[in-house]
Amino acid sequence: MTAPKASSPRRLAVRRFLGRPVAVAGLAVIVLFVVVAACAPLLAPFDPIATSWTAIRKAPSLAHWMGTDENGRDVLSRVIFGARASMMAGVVSVFIAAGIGVPAGLLAGFAEGWTDAILSRVVDAMLACPFLILAIALAAFLGPNLTNAMIAIGVSTAPRFMRVARAATLDAASNEYVEAARAVGNPAWRVAVRHILPNIVPPVLVQGTLAIAAAIIAEASLSFLGLGQQPPDPSWGSMLNAAQRFLTQAPWLAVFPGLAIFLCVLSFNLVGDGLRDALDPRQR
Repeated sequence: MTAPKASSPRRLAVRRFLGRPVAVAGLAVIVLFVVVAACAPLLAPFDPIATSWTAIRKAPSLAHWMGTDENGRDVLSRVIFGARASMMAGVVSVFIAAGIGVPAGLLAGFAEGWTDAILSRVVDAMLACPFLILAIALAAFLGPNLTNAMIAIGVSTAPRFMRVARAATLDAASNEYVEAARAVGNPAWRVAVRHILPNIVPPVLVQGTLAIAAAIIAEASLSFLGLGQQPPDPSWGSMLNAAQRFLTQAPWLAVFPGLAIFLCVLSFNLVGDGLRDALDPRQR
């Protein structure tokens, strides 16, 4: 009899992830938000920026499931379209951060010496400033709109990716297969790209999932301060900013966008925790 074929690391990781119901539930909620954001024009019952002076601050009803805001706009429609701004900000800003931080971390960890020292000191200087404060400063410098907010969040998040990529590179570079690749005469760039980069993907993927959650909060914060999505275009943060004046008269204006932020951020964190456990080589 032949021995059963061992499962690949990818299949084992998928199996471990699916064995965590909380992480799977978080992934299902994320998929729901993605579908809502992608199909917003089809799902929204009303135009999110259309005002109605006869429906100002109406409580939730059959006509308006989440009520209306101070300008008579349907809150449900604005929450649905606001998912676009938040999901886009989370994903795009993390891609920007990974595009800056991962190559820098790979270079610092592989080259070492002065290159590592200089890049590490730059990262330390950026990490000395709180993430949100740095994002606010960059967004204010670039100008108030969603694109600049995503750039600001991405640049502010990049040092975290650089730290993770550098640590993973130092760990991978000490393995025997990397030494063997060097010994047979492979150039440094090929060793870094073909033998080290694939092995730092798991921690970077986990960091990216958690960073999306932080980026969504950052985008909501910037929009709340008027540095992100600009009115009348909907954003969960700007909706909370407008709702603070009517917390006692119309609490639903803050409850529903706040609940959307909570669920979205919680789901990404749950998925990130599940991926961290599933991709951990020490897990069996």
